[in-house]
Amino acid sequence: MEKIQTGTGKKLKSVSYAKWGYIFIAPFFIAYIIFTLVPQLLTIYNSFFETYRIGLQQVGPNFVGLDNYIALFQPDANGTILILKYALNTMILWIAGAVPQFVIAMLLALFFTSTRLNIKGQSFFKTVIYMPNLIMAAAFSMLFYTLFSRVGPIQALLENWGVIDHTFDFFAIRVSVRGMIALMNFLMWFGNTTIVLMAGIMGIDQSLFESATIDGANSVQVFFKVTMPLLMPIFVYCLITAMIGGIQMFDVPQVLSKGDGVPNGTTRTLVMYLNGYLKTKNLGMSGAISVIMFVITGGLGAIVYKMLSAPYKDQNRKHRERKGNVL
Repeated sequence: MEKIQTGTGKKLKSVSYAKWGYIFIAPFFIAYIIFTLVPQLLTIYNSFFETYRIGLQQVGPNFVGLDNYIALFQPDANGTILILKYALNTMILWIAGAVPQFVIAMLLALFFTSTRLNIKGQSFFKTVIYMPNLIMAAAFSMLFYTLFSRVGPIQALLENWGVIDHTFDFFAIRVSVRGMIALMNFLMWFGNTTIVLMAGIMGIDQSLFESATIDGANSVQVFFKVTMPLLMPIFVYCLITAMIGGIQMFDVPQVLSKGDGVPNGTTRTLVMYLNGYLKTKNLGMSGAISVIMFVITGGLGAIVYKMLSAPYKDQNRKHRERKGNVL
């Protein structure tokens, strides 16, 4: 409560509303600290300790420093560094699903936002392309597992057509299993990306497109010279969030391969590797993997943001310089 001095000498009471802003944002910070920040700090703390369970016997926690991190990069009996192998698997699976996801999403976003085409019934199409995102990934994976199993309809249909024989197993071939995982990730997320990109394109002033067309620019030139530079902040957001989701990929390959990463661990991701240590209550090794994933996510996110935002920032700087020179 504040008091304001009036010209007549009387003091009027006024209410300060500044504190209400802090009150409204306080629940977010409280929830973030309790459910995100504290667990992150505990994970980092546990990564420096040896703590696991053998049967009913609990070993640790014993401080081991960086031994957990060193052990992760030690080759196994076959000379393979497992964390690097699973990191490569994760990247391959994400790229295989993300490339068509962004290409199709961008084409659909341009198609639906085109004033020249003036597509009717956009609400219906938005609902249809977004519906796969509403299906649980585990249910989606079980559907694909049933369709492509040895007794599934796809197997029977291809056998009847003479394309394959009864000895063919989709889950014994690396390319087919990875292809199914990439296809499922594409189907689940391209609709969400399309809607976000559509929102970004509709936020661009339409007079810019009209001016470029009047100046003789074709559709490709308008896209690369007008649409893409102005859409870059939204595109960077979509790419970074998709990359974070790709690094954390777990449910689709877990269900589809029954947690085994068949064939020969080629579909096992970093989170599946982490989950294996959680089953044995090895909090030290699982914490170390989590920290490594956090570093990878932060590093790749910073690199992508820097590379894709640099041209956008340079254009803004040049625009401000030209504006300053005019003034």
